[in-house]
Amino acid sequence: MPASEIIKTTCPRDCYDACGIAVAKRADGKIKVLGDPDHPVSRGALCGKCAIAYNGAWLDPKLRLTLPLKRVGPKGEGRFEPVSWDAAIGEIAARLKGIVAAGGAETIWHSHYTGTCSLLAGGFPQRFLNRLGAGEIDPDSICNAAGHLALQYMYGTSTEGFDPRMASRAKSIVIWGANPHASAPHQHKHWIHETEAKLIVVDPVKHPTAAAAHLHLQPFPGSDAALAFAFAHVLRREGMIDRAFLAQHAIGWEELEPEIARCTPEWAAPITGVPAADIEAAARLFGAGPALLWMGQGLQRQPKGGNVFRAVAMLSALKGDFGKPGAGFLFLNGGARRGLDGDYVEAPHLRARPKRVASHMDLVRLLSDPEQSRGLITWNINIAASNPRQEELHARLKREDLFHLAIDCFATDTTDFADFVLPAAGFLEFDDMVSPYFHLSLSAQAKAIEAIGESLPNQEIFRRLAEAMGFNEPELFEEDVMILDTLARQAGLTDFASLKARGTVELFKDPVPLFPDLKFPTPSGKIELKSARAEEDGHPALPYPWADPRPESGHFRLLSPASPWLMNSSYHEDAKIAEKVGPETVLLHPDDAALLSLHAGDAVAVANATGRLAMRIEVGEIVPRGVALAHKSRWPKLLPGHRNVNALNPGDKADMAQSSAVHGVEVTIARA
Repeated sequence: MPASEIIKTTCPRDCYDACGIAVAKRADGKIKVLGDPDHPVSRGALCGKCAIAYNGAWLDPKLRLTLPLKRVGPKGEGRFEPVSWDAAIGEIAARLKGIVAAGGAETIWHSHYTGTCSLLAGGFPQRFLNRLGAGEIDPDSICNAAGHLALQYMYGTSTEGFDPRMASRAKSIVIWGANPHASAPHQHKHWIHETEAKLIVVDPVKHPTAAAAHLHLQPFPGSDAALAFAFAHVLRREGMIDRAFLAQHAIGWEELEPEIARCTPEWAAPITGVPAADIEAAARLFGAGPALLWMGQGLQRQPKGGNVFRAVAMLSALKGDFGKPGAGFLFLNGGARRGLDGDYVEAPHLRARPKRVASHMDLVRLLSDPEQSRGLITWNINIAASNPRQEELHARLKREDLFHLAIDCFATDTTDFADFVLPAAGFLEFDDMVSPYFHLSLSAQAKAIEAIGESLPNQEIFRRLAEAMGFNEPELFEEDVMILDTLARQAGLTDFASLKARGTVELFKDPVPLFPDLKFPTPSGKIELKSARAEEDGHPALPYPWADPRPESGHFRLLSPASPWLMNSSYHEDAKIAEKVGPETVLLHPDDAALLSLHAGDAVAVANATGRLAMRIEVGEIVPRGVALAHKSRWPKLLPGHRNVNALNPGDKADMAQSSAVHGVEVTIARA
């Protein structure tokens, strides 16, 4: 039977793409989620994990949370009984009021991240939480806070990046510490192949994007800053540094140059594991003309991740790769580049006192103190799967005196520990807006189906909580359509309906140069290779050519990047995807496996002082010797022992912003 209606919407998952989706609604009531053939990114094809999930678990009432739930069993067992919305909201509000009266709103903490990247579902709840006065677990501390701070020191912003359409004018593209194949599949499938620019990938893992590159540099984890300085040495030696640009638009070059002068490729080769000839070849390609430099989220999840970012980001400055076609760097493109006002969405002015903020690395410690943590609200996140010190965290989440409200679409590891679970609507079930990390476009998330069961969008859940708490500020009750129309106008559009009619809009007719006026939002208005703000905060004034010490004999540096089949912890709820993800495995270089007398499929114990996991060995030359690879974010409740790879993560912090240094974890591996 032919489809009776096609509705175009946008996937809001936490990847760079913001893919277009077409929902075919059949006359018999059935629907199928497809790629949107007119969307400039996805071009008719969903990535495999999305196609399976959106036509599986996301449409299945048996797998979705469909009713408000109240705990009836011990925390962690996931035993609940359904209650009405009125009863749930009323009791939750009463518990929150009790905590405010007993210990203050700052003892209520909320934890969230980009379970959805849509603007309303991801931002509007902050209005309630700001009015409440709750403390916040810094979302970026689990992901990319070090990179943000490092770029702010040097360039004044971390959310302005190159326009991807500039690829047609670039001579080379460097992807450093990112894996588009897993985290931006349509950039891997289309973008890197639609330019004549030479592709250079710098990554310890030879993932499919690295395998497709003209040149893949495979440094040992933790040595990226040393490698960047060796790049810079070649640029200096070959006369590829724009000294006039640096003299006019940068601070600190004179002090940085002597350090660069000593960091030869021959010096860097044994430190990084990258042959000197490959360093020279890559640096020459990068220096030969305008270049795009994409710095991935995983790059800064290292003990010296902030310094790594400053060292790598300086390379664009040394070439003067700003204000011209085909040039610039990218960490991510934020909403402000599109004219969107994040403060309007989140309303921080509703907060009566300064926000109390803590790092995800300190969550276990925080939840260990009943005086400091009386309440917890988790939304758009699965901390029981994604956070460090997993075994200890699960124990703290079992505290009977900790009131825990969880909001989600599915019964995750985290919801199993909650006192109340409220069912969130999926992205197909309400209108919203999506601002992608990569392209300078804006997309409509168009409602395609009615909400499953009694689920509600995040924003409506928090409106109801605000009413039950007796709050009366009008911002807490502003309707979706009013907010979406305002955001559309901020972006230069007529209203949300005009965006919805088009699906995705390129907001700029022509590719936009990065920092076109060569003015940088730093205190000096220049690129601050030498940063007084960094020095005031206790960091070195300049980036430096650091490389982490190699693991001692018998130990391995453990990398736990995203799985090609998961989006952080999303999608594991679908049985078909769980089957493709498979059991927990750890991959070793063939020489390391041979040294341990291990073969593919062998059962091993992967351990350190934080935890111990039973895993299966895989063998491959996609990692250097001394490195172990185990993908993150399987749901612990679906695994033997109720633990995933984060059971091995001690929660060490990077050098900046109390951010995660998860890629600095070391383990031993032995036959089980």
